[in-house]
Amino acid sequence: MIAKKKIANDTENINVPVHVAIIMDGNGRWAKSRGLPRLFGHQAGSKTVKKIINACLERGIKFLTLYTFSTENWSRPVFEVKGLMTLIGDYIDREAMKLHKLGVRFKHLGRIDGLPQFLQEKIKKAIELTEHNLGITVCVALNYGGRNDIIDAVKAILASGLKPEEITEEKVAEYLGTRGIPEPDLVIRTSGENRLSNFLVWETAYSELFFTPTLWPDFNPRNFR
Repeated sequence: MIAKKKIANDTENINVPVHVAIIMDGNGRWAKSRGLPRLFGHQAGSKTVKKIINACLERGIKFLTLYTFSTENWSRPVFEVKGLMTLIGDYIDREAMKLHKLGVRFKHLGRIDGLPQFLQEKIKKAIELTEHNLGITVCVALNYGGRNDIIDAVKAILASGLKPEEITEEKVAEYLGTRGIPEPDLVIRTSGENRLSNFLVWETAYSELFFTPTLWPDFNPRNFR
């Protein structure tokens, strides 16, 4: 259920969710429609990220989760994957300090040890830089899969020695990558696909879902509002 916090809009008051999660889809189709390589679509999509973070800050949204790269995305062409990893690293170099000054706190979701070493280091530095910020927490789901996250949680629970009768929904949530983060009030997927694609499988059980045909590079703050 969306939180009852109110915020002034241009024409009316609206309910503002505490946590918005976005499946950023359509970069490749955006590039293809323009006769460009897919990486151009990813570059265009990276510009949308900062616009939406700023829109969240303006409206008082406290948590934003961005589905950046799934565990299934490794099956894409090698040159595209390498280019995307480089693009993400460059984005961190370029924007981390700027977003830090805006009060953004970064959190990584997914199996970080499966990422290239250079990118692991950049992510860890961005997390360390912003760990005390209070403006908004931006969770970057990178090398993330919802089912894998549940499997990792089960393994950790078994390793902890918990007894079967001690395992509850609340206890499972404590072992997920999103521990300490409220479940999403709203999930947005761009590009017209109407599915969650293994995104936050556990956490979205009661989320509101919104699917838009707008491709991610074209998704702007007005669409977001």
